[in-house]
Amino acid sequence: MNIPTLLSALLVIGTTAMAQSTPPTDRLYVGTYSTRGSEGIYVVELNRQTGELRQTGSAKNDLNPSFLALHPTKRFLYAGNEGSKGLNAVAAYAINAKTGNLTLLNQQPAQGGGPCYISLDKTGKLAFTAAYGGGAFNAFAVEADGKIGPSVKAEMYHGSNAANPRQDAPHAHSATVSPDGKTVYVCDLGNDRVYQYAIDASSKTPVTPLNPAFVTVKAESGPRHMAISANGKFAYLVEELSSSVATFSRNTKTGNLTLLQDGVQTLPVSFTGRSKNTSADIHLDPSGRFLYQSNRGLDALSVLQVEADGKLTLLGHTPTGGKTPRNFWMDPRGEFIIVANQMTDNLVSFRRDAKTGLLTPTGHELKIPSPVCVISGQ
Repeated sequence: MNIPTLLSALLVIGTTAMAQSTPPTDRLYVGTYSTRGSEGIYVVELNRQTGELRQTGSAKNDLNPSFLALHPTKRFLYAGNEGSKGLNAVAAYAINAKTGNLTLLNQQPAQGGGPCYISLDKTGKLAFTAAYGGGAFNAFAVEADGKIGPSVKAEMYHGSNAANPRQDAPHAHSATVSPDGKTVYVCDLGNDRVYQYAIDASSKTPVTPLNPAFVTVKAESGPRHMAISANGKFAYLVEELSSSVATFSRNTKTGNLTLLQDGVQTLPVSFTGRSKNTSADIHLDPSGRFLYQSNRGLDALSVLQVEADGKLTLLGHTPTGGKTPRNFWMDPRGEFIIVANQMTDNLVSFRRDAKTGLLTPTGHELKIPSPVCVISGQ
């Protein structure tokens, strides 16, 4: 065999091996509210060729496991139980590597009512929760065996805005860790603030406020969730009550945020239900060129383009195939988006055009009661 023929043969073999090594499916975990027959946390399989979704397992949990987080080792899963029966807790699960099934390890009580968000630092040694009901931020140690350890910080926020009934008190809604793992940002819907903290898991005081301790956005906007660019230079904030998004520049050395652009509308100009719409989740695509935000009322994902200076331009909207789109999953490869429609009890899958950022339904959905969070499980 001559050299060109040999090289061609090796290329074919290498390409085939690469294709065979790429998993044809992805494992996802879905958090739900404990209503309409929900089993708790669901294990779901995404067929990467067709976009089909299939339930493969579940873990019984009747405490509203509404938000989930995966440990960096992918051996453990964590849930924020918003609570029923008087229990507001963080739960830790061991993951069966083959099946994805979950085994409860332990639970720890969280300060404040209704821990609606959970995240982990990049080392996997700290877990963070935001408690909506009590306006609290919690940080917990994570043990080597995956169990949730003792609280290392609990901060209760204060203040309200009498002009808006949704802002009757502090309402901590998320705790987002920066890509470099050095900072965690806590959104307070009740006070129109984003609190910022330095992280050092090896320190005796692993979570400390930055200076300034918080940044403020437009009154009555209602900070909810955040997305941070992979290079850490920009951060994007869902403004739930005003159905808008705010853009920040981020100092990669100090972690401090500076407001660049506030109140970018994510609704169509012609939409007549603005007063009843609330924005929910937000994600950047892997390239960082497109931003997606879910809108409940419009029941669509808004698609925005990220300009070179980090600022945003609204491109369009895609109906989510259900009502009240809460959280949605952005495929790390950028090929799919999976939306959790809370009130119509369905997950819907979309293919994503990497060039335009626009979405096309795959025609596949999966019925799950009250789904509100979708995360990667591998």
